[in-house]
Amino acid sequence: MRIGFVVNDIRTEEPGYTTMRLAMAALNRGHEVWLMGAGDFAYDADESIRARARSVPRTKYKSSETFLADLQGKRAKADRVTVDDLDILMLRNDPSIDTGLRAWAQASGIVFGRVAMRHGVIVLNDPNGLTKALNKMYFQLFPEEVRPRTIITRDREEIREFGNEQGANIVLKPLQGSGGTGVFLVRPEDRSNLNQMIDSVSRDGYVIAQEYLPEAEHGDTRLFLMNGLPLRHKGKYAAFRRVRTGDDIRSNIHAGGKLRQAEITDVHLRIAEIVRPKLVQDGMFLVGLDIVGDKLMEINVFSPGGLGSAQKFEKVNFPHAVIEALERKVDYMAFYKRDFDNTDMATL
Repeated sequence: MRIGFVVNDIRTEEPGYTTMRLAMAALNRGHEVWLMGAGDFAYDADESIRARARSVPRTKYKSSETFLADLQGKRAKADRVTVDDLDILMLRNDPSIDTGLRAWAQASGIVFGRVAMRHGVIVLNDPNGLTKALNKMYFQLFPEEVRPRTIITRDREEIREFGNEQGANIVLKPLQGSGGTGVFLVRPEDRSNLNQMIDSVSRDGYVIAQEYLPEAEHGDTRLFLMNGLPLRHKGKYAAFRRVRTGDDIRSNIHAGGKLRQAEITDVHLRIAEIVRPKLVQDGMFLVGLDIVGDKLMEINVFSPGGLGSAQKFEKVNFPHAVIEALERKVDYMAFYKRDFDNTDMATL
C-alpha cells in the first residue's frame, strides 16, 4: 500500500515519536511510505491534492534513529506526491503545537484530507471527527460517568463559586492546548491568588475548571484504543503509566513524569467500553485514553503518542499491529472498489 503521514513539520520530528515508529513499521513491511508537513499541501488546477513529501532511501530499518536521520538528511527522497493516489493518509499533526504564528496550520491536514476522501483515500483519524475535537470541549461530549466534574467559562466569579462548591482542590487549564501547558492546581489556601491564575490561563481563551482527582497523586495510565477497542497484540495491552515527580501535578513526560509499566484492570476496560460508541461514531481509528482512578483525564485523538513506551514494557511491537490493521482496511476498500464511507472504514 501507499501511505502518507502528516506531521507538524518533518524537521521537528524525533526518533521516539509514535509517528516515526509507525512509518518505519510500514516501510519494513514492504509499503511505500511518505511523510509531509502541515504546510506542504496544495490543491492543484486539475482538482488534485498534492503534497511536497519525503521518504527514505532504504527498504529496511532497524532503528527509528537511523530512519529519521535518513528522512531529514540529504539522502532522503523528495517528491511532489499525489495525495489522491494514496491508500492511507494518517493525520498525525498536533494542532496545539501550531498556535500563534502557525495557526493556519492547525486544521490543514483536516481540510486537505477531507478533499482526498472523495477519491477513496482512507484518512485517519476521520477528518470530520477531528474537526469536532479541535479543543477540549470534545471531552465534554462523552458520558459524565467517566469525566471529572467540570465548568468552562471566562468568568472569575463562576470559577471561584465552582471552587467553593468543590470544597477541595480544583484544576485550571486552557480549553485549547495539550501536554500539560498552562495547568494550575488550586488548593483552598491558594484562593487569594485565584484571579492571577485565571488571568494567566484566560489569555489563551476559555478556562476549564475541573474537580481534582486525588488518585492523580499516583499518576495516570495511557491506554491505546484501535478501531474503538483496547489495542491488544500478542496478549498484551498497548499501555503504560506516567508517575508524577515532586510537586508538579502533571505526569506528562516533558514535565518530569516517569514511565512505569501499566496493569490494565476491569476499571480501565469499562471506561474504554463506555467511550467506544462515540469514538466509533466519529471515526477515531487510533486514540489514547489518559485514565486516573475510575475517571478519564483526557482523550487524545490527535497524534496520540507513547506506543514505543508501551512496547518497551510489554516487549510487543505495537506499531506492527497498527500497520496490519491498515492493511486490512486497504484490502476492504479494494474489494468494494473504494466505495465505502470513510467514517465507517476508520474503525472497521
